[in-house]
Amino acid sequence: MNQDPDPHLPHRSARTGLAAPDVSNPGSAIDYERFLDCVHCGLCTAACPTYVELGNENDSPRGRIYLMRGVTDGRIDLTPGVRRHLELCLDCRACETACPSGVQYGKLIEPFRVAMETTEPNGRGKTHDWFHRWILFGLFTQPRRMRAALVPARLLQRLRIDRWIEATGLWRLLPQRIGRLLTLLPRLGPRTPDLPSFLPAVGRRRARVVLFKGCVGDVMFGSTNWATARVLQANGCDVLIPESQVCCGAIHYHAGHSEPARELADQNLAALKPADVDAIVVNIAGCGSMLKDYGHHWHDGRQADRTAFAAKVRDVSEFLDELGLVSPPGPIPHKVTYHDACHLAHAQRVREAPRRLLRRIPELVIEELRESDLCCGAAGTYNLTEPEMADRLARRKLQNILETGVRVVVTGNAGCLLQIARESRLQGHVLRVLHPMDLLDLSYRNECLTI
Repeated sequence: MNQDPDPHLPHRSARTGLAAPDVSNPGSAIDYERFLDCVHCGLCTAACPTYVELGNENDSPRGRIYLMRGVTDGRIDLTPGVRRHLELCLDCRACETACPSGVQYGKLIEPFRVAMETTEPNGRGKTHDWFHRWILFGLFTQPRRMRAALVPARLLQRLRIDRWIEATGLWRLLPQRIGRLLTLLPRLGPRTPDLPSFLPAVGRRRARVVLFKGCVGDVMFGSTNWATARVLQANGCDVLIPESQVCCGAIHYHAGHSEPARELADQNLAALKPADVDAIVVNIAGCGSMLKDYGHHWHDGRQADRTAFAAKVRDVSEFLDELGLVSPPGPIPHKVTYHDACHLAHAQRVREAPRRLLRRIPELVIEELRESDLCCGAAGTYNLTEPEMADRLARRKLQNILETGVRVVVTGNAGCLLQIARESRLQGHVLRVLHPMDLLDLSYRNECLTI
């Protein structure tokens, strides 16, 4: 059994493995036993995107665990170099899938990075800048503001100026993160009408569910939310869409801002009322992973309520697979490939359910994708804050997609949809990137897929 080399360090309890809080030590509040679960076998390294790309042990999961444990023990200083290795992690959780020892890496890296932000001078880490404050926190998490901000973008797209900017590379002359935002935008089209607060089941009612809309997903992929609602209806579900729901909190939490994320979580507890429904259904993998972890992130008087909430959360593919899919009638005679979104395949362990649903669509053929579960580089807002690594992974993902020979890519996360579509456009390839619910909806409605 792997033992703590120094059980008498003053900042940790040798009896429980739990740390006494220490604001100067980012690892002090983490259950120390989680560090000891890692036996440093190295089986995680081949699954880690940053290690695969860089080959640096410090950029592997076991290397990062060693660094975090060293800082917690006081053997290693939290230098800018150590911080950089931890910041470069995508938090894709692929290491958890690969680990034979059951290391819960997400429960190490996430609270460590949250605490790491507060150890900067005056508690102001790298995410206390204009971009995080005004764009990621102030815009992305506020659907109304985002819709207003996209009005000029719709005009640019209508006049095809955006394509000219992409083709000439003029977007590179803008501030880096703003230029990347411009190229990440999907083809927006007319604004999608808001979903009503209630949609009744079609045929015999089999379940009553709440649909979580998300923030970025609702604004940029409103049509997918509608498709999801219609698919749920076709499968006998009453669908509730409360207007008072808010962002899941992942953007704040993964940037190290725990308190705003907690406030959003508690607003969702009040809005979505898990006791009144059979499931809280989510069609964005990153949001689903965050919602399922509500009971782990904060240890206070509401933890039991958040845990009960999390127990009701289901990815839409997971939910429909458990419910038993009503066979969709319309043929879609296309070959597609499926990319495993990290926070669906690794964080939520939902892999086969989306594939099983897609195989029920008449005439649809799935071509398996090499390295399907290796991160595409989106990773929430990682593709905006870590552009170099994000681009390396996007190029790798696109090359694997092109090898399949298909022109339709299916994936269950908004970030992946944006990232893969962006890379294909910039490289001049014509691909249609869709959510599984988009295809199922077309089949239920007997409509054709256009590329």
